[in-house]
Amino acid sequence: MLAAEIQNIETFKDDVNTAKILFQSSSADRKNAALEAMIEALEKNKELILKANEKDLEDAKPLVDSGKLKLSTYNRLKLDENKFREMIQGIRDVIGLDDPVNKKVWAMKLDNGLNLYKQSCPLGVVGVVFESRPDVIVQISALMIKSGNVVVMKGGKESKNTNVALYETIKNAIETVKGMPENVVNLLLSRHGFEQILKLDDTIDLIIPRGSAEFVKWVQDNTKIPVLGHSSGVCHIYIEPTAKHEEAIEICVDSKIQNPSACNAVETILVDYELKDTLLPKLVEKLRANGVEVRGCEECRAIVPDIILADEDDWFSEYGDKIVSIKIVRGIYGAVKHINKYGSKHTDCIITEDEDAALAFTNNVDTGNIFVNASTRFSDGYRYGFGAEVGISTGKLHARGPVGLEGLTTYKYLLYGEGQTVKEYCSGEKKFIHERIM
Repeated sequence: MLAAEIQNIETFKDDVNTAKILFQSSSADRKNAALEAMIEALEKNKELILKANEKDLEDAKPLVDSGKLKLSTYNRLKLDENKFREMIQGIRDVIGLDDPVNKKVWAMKLDNGLNLYKQSCPLGVVGVVFESRPDVIVQISALMIKSGNVVVMKGGKESKNTNVALYETIKNAIETVKGMPENVVNLLLSRHGFEQILKLDDTIDLIIPRGSAEFVKWVQDNTKIPVLGHSSGVCHIYIEPTAKHEEAIEICVDSKIQNPSACNAVETILVDYELKDTLLPKLVEKLRANGVEVRGCEECRAIVPDIILADEDDWFSEYGDKIVSIKIVRGIYGAVKHINKYGSKHTDCIITEDEDAALAFTNNVDTGNIFVNASTRFSDGYRYGFGAEVGISTGKLHARGPVGLEGLTTYKYLLYGEGQTVKEYCSGEKKFIHERIM
């Protein structure tokens, strides 16, 4: 279907279920051909897509001026030449990845002539709702096609014109590929349409919401379908006493200002008590020089009196802007305790030259992505070599961290026999071998 409302729910279910059956066994060559067709069509329609984005930006500007739309949301809405080039490169990267489905990943000989295999397979039909970033449509479509999944997307209303231009370009392109079924990629235009699919636990296999913590919680509370949630990005950096000062400051600055609205930007910096008189003033000075508003605990204010006093809400805050909170902690477990209480299990980092401290931190912080001496901005499916990502999961089940191709598959067990029955094993006449063969 083209981007539209769901007119008939039974017809919609039949369309996506048919697409799932026809698509899940598609060859790697066919899926890659569809991705190549996407690239060609996007490049051909670039000017049309960028004009649609200009219209969205024009419509959104008054909302920013009136305070109804955050500036960070407006910035994510923009699709320029650089983002367009990154979109195309993302598809090429996905093409270069191995096909993740129909792979036998484990095998066991139960007995002679009775072999059990664990084989990867697509999830089936995935629903994705995302914020104002229109380039997400391309990432999601590419990953879903490569992983053999049917996708139903709902984008932010602020990017409606860009979403439709991208979606129709993609849909028309992939359906020119011989053997590609219709309705592999679908786009809903209204929240009502998305609310309808939340009820389809007999058709939709997984929901991936990308938005605020409140929205993710709302989705989880209003569906029986499994939800792969990215609640928020309250990311931390802990500067341990052995850290190199200049390196620590550079990592903190990059983690905050390289893209302040990104979910992997640092929001809270934890400075060890031993560094409060030496590193803390220099860190605050460098952050401020880069336009960052600094908030701090009472102990920070005792060292740098003119910073804003942080309150309890700051430790839970995903600012999405050039704002950072700083807290002084005592030792590795003071940092771990703070992160595990206030963090969102997205990305957390330690800066240290002490291997034992790094090990204690990585073993005890409960998070999906944990770094040693590196910017939190590396937390990204593209940077991990996944080609792209449909989001970052801050939960623990099925997939965690950036969700790429592997996170969009599950598995099934295949048993190949030669007429065996269970009764001989129950009677003791035969015994299982249970020999790993793969």
